[in-house]
Amino acid sequence: MRTSTKLSVSRKIDEFIEEKRNSLIDLSDTIWEYAETRFEEYQSAKALADYLEKEGFLVERGVGGIETAFIASYGSGKPVIALLGEYDALSGMSQKDGITNYQPIEEGGNGHGCGHNLLGTAPLAAVLAVKKMIKEYGISGTIRYYGCPGEEGGSGKTFMVREGLFDDVDSALTWHPGSYSGVFSLSTLANYQVYFQFKGTASHAANSPHLGRSALDAVELMNIGVNYLREHIISDARIHYAVTNTGGFSPNVVQSDAEVLYLIRAPQLNQVKEIYERVMNIAKGAALMTGTEVSFKLDKACSNYIPNQTLAHVLEEKMEDFGLPEYTEEEMIFAKAMSQQIKENDKLAAFTEISKVSGEKVNQIREKLGDKPFFEEVFKHQTLNLTLMGSTDVGDVSWVVPTAQFWGACFVAGTPLHSWQLVSQGKTALAHKGMLQAAKVLADAAVELFINPTIIEKAKQELEEEREGAYESPIPREVKPSPLKK
Repeated sequence: MRTSTKLSVSRKIDEFIEEKRNSLIDLSDTIWEYAETRFEEYQSAKALADYLEKEGFLVERGVGGIETAFIASYGSGKPVIALLGEYDALSGMSQKDGITNYQPIEEGGNGHGCGHNLLGTAPLAAVLAVKKMIKEYGISGTIRYYGCPGEEGGSGKTFMVREGLFDDVDSALTWHPGSYSGVFSLSTLANYQVYFQFKGTASHAANSPHLGRSALDAVELMNIGVNYLREHIISDARIHYAVTNTGGFSPNVVQSDAEVLYLIRAPQLNQVKEIYERVMNIAKGAALMTGTEVSFKLDKACSNYIPNQTLAHVLEEKMEDFGLPEYTEEEMIFAKAMSQQIKENDKLAAFTEISKVSGEKVNQIREKLGDKPFFEEVFKHQTLNLTLMGSTDVGDVSWVVPTAQFWGACFVAGTPLHSWQLVSQGKTALAHKGMLQAAKVLADAAVELFINPTIIEKAKQELEEEREGAYESPIPREVKPSPLKK
């Protein structure tokens, strides 16, 4: 593509998305208000799908056997470029918007603590802009929006990959709202999420305790055993748990049923499997010690993310072209006040992550921020084989399709994910501006791939070289997507 044509496309994408900014902001805010958790995003998915349908996209709803998953397509033939959107919220993250103190709308209610209201809306805006470019420039190919539910604890994309929904896709792009701008160039942790259900025998805890077999005792012993295991696994592995059933609220009854949910993470799926086997043995031992029975139920799993550097460079170029959002004086006042609510340890965690991404020293990054609420640059990424200590179901997409993603600045520097501070900012101009910038980057990058298919071929070759073995879904066929237990 000639430079003059590139500039023309970028300018038209910018103008188009700005023309639609009000309806896009309304859509994002509406999803923020719905705040629906995994695989129950009925209103959110409908709002996004309806919007795309009205804009001339062919929408397939309920794909992959998931009610809240959908694919919206425009165009025909190859290449097929996918933009990935998410729209699920988190439980217990309810928070009023636009304020600098913790104040839930509803105690224990849901909230968009990871910015997925923004994450889902930006790719939607992008595919609309790409559609316009396809029509205007006579571009061949198909642009798709993938409506991906249940990322938070559900691995919706892993189920979608398992069902073959990405088999004909040539490249996939996405983003994530964050507190800085830069390519998401790190690998992530693979994981298993598993329920351990113990069955014992109820009895009167005072009159006949010898006749009881406590399932809750088994859960506690299992947790103790796993805590001892932590010293003897690789340092990059993580094991988390939540007791989901304590057996009731009557201390004078020996608890006959109890359950604990484990999330086991490691850099590679085979490492997760090995740790899982050891955790299962601990659970069996706990059952043996207490005279109870234990059963296992895999809830979900996901693979590690394979960043594609070929596509990453395209995203980085577009991020630099569009630059960072500009803020009004009023927005800066709010941002500075919110920045005071971000703990220094959270800022340090952000600096450390940026250091991994960019290769710059933590102190250099701290000095660049100074007392400002935002970073004033797009951080260039390095290509070292490093790992982000989190997980994403984008990982499974990246095993079957060349995939790249980026962080887009929507929140003040250091704002931690899954926090009330992030929820509060998710419906403000700070977030809206970052979302629209992300939409422009995604649209321009997608057009670049359509017009320069050699980039796609290079990205596919890179994936073949980076991927170790063929992809195998970490979720067995018999496991189905399920809503959050309440």
